[in-house]
Amino acid sequence: MTFSKSVLVPLNADETFALITQPDRLRRWQVVTARVDLRAGGAYRWTIIPGNSAAGTFTEVEPGRRVVFTWGWEGADLPLSTVIITLEPAAGGTMVHLTHEGLSGEQEASHGAGWTHYLGRLVAAATTGDAGPDEWAAKPALDPLSSAEATLAICQRVLRGVAEADYHKPTVCTEFDVTQLADHLIGSVTYLCAAAGAEPGAGPVTSPLEARVATAAQVTLEAWHVRGLDGEIKVGPHEMPAGAALGILSIEFLVHAWDFAQATGQQVVVSDEVAQHVLGVARQIITPEARGGGSFADPTEAGPDAGLLDRLVAFTGRAL
Repeated sequence: MTFSKSVLVPLNADETFALITQPDRLRRWQVVTARVDLRAGGAYRWTIIPGNSAAGTFTEVEPGRRVVFTWGWEGADLPLSTVIITLEPAAGGTMVHLTHEGLSGEQEASHGAGWTHYLGRLVAAATTGDAGPDEWAAKPALDPLSSAEATLAICQRVLRGVAEADYHKPTVCTEFDVTQLADHLIGSVTYLCAAAGAEPGAGPVTSPLEARVATAAQVTLEAWHVRGLDGEIKVGPHEMPAGAALGILSIEFLVHAWDFAQATGQQVVVSDEVAQHVLGVARQIITPEARGGGSFADPTEAGPDAGLLDRLVAFTGRAL
């Protein structure tokens, strides 16, 4: 079966093509992370919502006009289907025609709902610059990998709101300004990439902070998907379960999202489910020994009416 839908995007064809193919644009409406080799025969991998990644190969690429790619959910033992997107100049912008071929009846219903949701977000991103938090990604089934993806999405949204004028503003981490804190976060991400046995990556230092963090995180999370969560891994001088080691990323992404937001006058949008999960992870990892080693200050008072995110940042030693 086939699903088809068209939407009018208020951008020209080249801008629209970039929005549907470039990782830094895709993150504004459809994906958490994206790896894209945009050429016929090139591969892609998109984490659409935490714990759910699509992968396939581009079969046709005509910049500004058309892109065709195979589609399959990672880990699903199902035949690949095909997505065809064509762009047509129209009054007020560009008409985007999407056709998804080779679906079963059940897939047509589920993929149709998905494409309707994300094409709506595509129009929103084209109109306002960013479609904002994705309600479908707010409450994922949480394990160390999906939690890291969920908190990365939250951190990326805050970093997209960081202007160049904010780069040297002080943060609650008094030894770091905003740029230095981003460098610190990238260091943690790349360290855990190497721990998973992969070659770390990072965006050029001239890129916006969000792009730099996103590039490093995409490589790291994909490496962990390949490695899996079995066994133990060395973190510093200690061995720890792999899942616990990866849990460090969820703490880093969510707590530093709060740090960036505090420095730049933004709000962190996080579901109670995700905040509660990361707070539980923090309580397992931030032990008295970890505080004694200087990595974390003593917990501060959150107050009886504090929300889960405030309890988390207070537990890490930050003053509210």
